[in-house]
Amino acid sequence: MAAPLSVPPSTSDVSPAVVDAVRHSLDGRWAWLRDEIRGREDFADLHVEPGTDAETHRQRVWEMLGQLAADGHAVHGFPTAVGGRGDIGGSVVSFEMLAFADLSLQVKSGVQWGLFGGAIQALGSPEQQARYLPSVMDLSLPGCFGMTETGHGSDVQSVHTTATYDPATEEFVVDTPTESAKKDYIGNAARDGRMAAVFVQLWSAPTGEAPVRHGVHAVLVPLRDEEGNVLPGVEITDDGHKEGLNGVDNGRLAFHGVRVPRENLLDRYGSVNADGTYSSSIESENRRFFTMLGALVRGRISVSGSAVGAAQLALTIAIRYAEARRQFAAPGGDGEIVILDYLAHQRKLFPLLARTYALRFAQNELVEMLHDIQTEREAGGSVDENRQRELESRAAGIKALSTWNATEVIQVCREACGGQGYLSENRLGTLRADTDVFTTFEGDNTVLLQLVAKGLISGYADDFGNLDTLGTIRFVADQVLDTVAERTSLHQLAERLRGAATGGDDEELLDSSWQIKLLDDREQHTLDGLVRRLRPARGKGVTPDKAFAIFNRAQDHLLHSARSHLDGLVLDAFNRACEAQTDPTARQLMRSVCDLYALSVVEQDKGWFLEHGRISAGRSKAVTSEINKLCHTLRPHARALVDGFGIPESWIDAPIATGAENRRQDEAIAHTASLGA
Repeated sequence: MAAPLSVPPSTSDVSPAVVDAVRHSLDGRWAWLRDEIRGREDFADLHVEPGTDAETHRQRVWEMLGQLAADGHAVHGFPTAVGGRGDIGGSVVSFEMLAFADLSLQVKSGVQWGLFGGAIQALGSPEQQARYLPSVMDLSLPGCFGMTETGHGSDVQSVHTTATYDPATEEFVVDTPTESAKKDYIGNAARDGRMAAVFVQLWSAPTGEAPVRHGVHAVLVPLRDEEGNVLPGVEITDDGHKEGLNGVDNGRLAFHGVRVPRENLLDRYGSVNADGTYSSSIESENRRFFTMLGALVRGRISVSGSAVGAAQLALTIAIRYAEARRQFAAPGGDGEIVILDYLAHQRKLFPLLARTYALRFAQNELVEMLHDIQTEREAGGSVDENRQRELESRAAGIKALSTWNATEVIQVCREACGGQGYLSENRLGTLRADTDVFTTFEGDNTVLLQLVAKGLISGYADDFGNLDTLGTIRFVADQVLDTVAERTSLHQLAERLRGAATGGDDEELLDSSWQIKLLDDREQHTLDGLVRRLRPARGKGVTPDKAFAIFNRAQDHLLHSARSHLDGLVLDAFNRACEAQTDPTARQLMRSVCDLYALSVVEQDKGWFLEHGRISAGRSKAVTSEINKLCHTLRPHARALVDGFGIPESWIDAPIATGAENRRQDEAIAHTASLGA
């Protein structure tokens, strides 16, 4: 009988130095800040026990939020002129790290500093920033972000709440005209918030003239006095118990003739003079609206990062448990089998592990892009509109992929841990409930993919102009080839890549250039097909209802085109991370995970690749076989790969992942050995 073991046997030759190298890649540009936060002695205490009643949970989260404020956790992204660090990327990273603590605390901090404070920073003047942001940072002014309405979630441009200027008193009168216009799901509203940045339809005109609508703007509206009493004209109701995040006091806000000073209009992109005259540096209402929303993109990117963090935590728990848990004896064997040694279990977890790695690298690049663009804007520089549009498109797409991934990962991990995963003490149930809403807040994911696809169509029109059919085909072929050659820095592959995707031997499956070529080809083909389907909507004499019907019938194609584009972006980010890794062992390990991600994408959509002749039936089977081989290759390194996430031991806080299952297995093995003796 084999001797008792605390951990299953492993053939991994991955050293701690290699794990550190992988972790450094995953940490990205702000690795130093992640390490700084990992060093917090109190971080493991920033959580609330499962089963805590909602009011106690809210109070505890409020206390922990004050603790973060006192420690300066909030200052990273705010301007140095008001006491911040001016590190926009750092603010997103510090928010991401809270995903390993209590998600209610993370979301409430995001409301206070990311949304409420972020709105003042992005949409307010320097004077407004100086007046409000210090109090936002130190939590002496708890606030809300009043954008979403009961009847207008993703369609912000159509909100019904109004702010009408009264030149006689130099005040805005804020009103909620209907029940569907109530600001809903507003964090901090039900209990703690004292002011809200409320998104309204702005009406004003010079004295004596009829008010004119100027589109959506944000107005700061006081909600409560210093003692917490609700102010006249403000109606606040509690959203009540939710499926998760019950430490966040979500509520509904309605306003009945509430008057606020003219100075409360966040006027970076539009202002109203004392006589009611409206002025803006951006003449077009549509362009002004999208410029404002673009300035608020940090919140969407933060949600994406927190979803990646939640998925990392779930995978850490499930894979650690799977390396300890044993079930069923092999014929002729002398003990039960570690469940992670079963291919079926590897197939559950390893492709999701690879996708989470890929999304972490894509998220890192997104944060860098946000930081560079918004830092340039804060410094007074001009930002290229194409870069800003690309940022907004990537933020929408990566947020959708990351939050959908978190939902799938956490559910699969819960199932992979059996009944143990259903116990609250092991965190997976709470993670599942708390992250479920991520797929619909900061933008419904389906709507976000539509935004990505619309951006692709616009880019298509810009690139293709008036090319005829043959010219378009040649343009596409050359562009795909040039892009692949540039990404892989392997220009000698150019001639081979001109051949059919079905050629070559199975070794080609692990060739990054072949993977990129295949995904690029799918992206371009789906986009070409989408444009052809939508082109009739722009024909002469097409009525608006007919144009909408054409668009509506193509929505499945629209979403597939967006997803194809995003899969390519994520793979690119993973490849760049592999190329940047200087440790050869870490690079090879990451390369294998990247291969698993790429082939899993192909396997998930193999119907499309087969239907369109991009792979043969034999190649399709080879993809499945290669994924199985990669799972076997990565099995000995599973613990190293989740350790690469860099989650400190005390933060994991799930008994099945921190020793409880190992102790049970040791005892069972010793018992079996005693019976044999």
